[in-house]
Amino acid sequence: MLGQQYLDVADDPAEADVAGLLNGLEAFNEQQWPGHQPGHALGVFARDRRQAAVAGLLGATYGGWLYVQYIWVSEPLRGQGLGRRLIQAAESRALERGCHSVWLDTFSFQAPGFYRRLGFEQFGELDWSAEHKRLFFYKRLERAVGS
Repeated sequence: MLGQQYLDVADDPAEADVAGLLNGLEAFNEQQWPGHQPGHALGVFARDRRQAAVAGLLGATYGGWLYVQYIWVSEPLRGQGLGRRLIQAAESRALERGCHSVWLDTFSFQAPGFYRRLGFEQFGELDWSAEHKRLFFYKRLERAVGS
């Protein structure tokens, strides 16, 4: 039957196609891993007085892990602890969702030292270009005393 199928390469895939793919994958995963924690998007944003996002974190929780996909702090606000607060807020929500760990990746020119200071350990590295590497980090989440 493969001869009747064709490949459709999409630079901007339709939402219905993305949903179908994710639903199919999740159904398969549930068969193999019954009762696992489902996936949920997560966003944490710092806003100015006009409600414009001046910093933020996007990620998701799934199967006991928080994945931080993006984190950004606008230039004038860097170095003031806002990035740490974004990570802490995401970790707190991940704990509420039953997660035990967090992972993320960053480029060597971005913020590997920032993540190390927050207790992340590097577990992988890819040569991304002649000048830069892509670095992978994780850490175990801990509940606050009294939680």
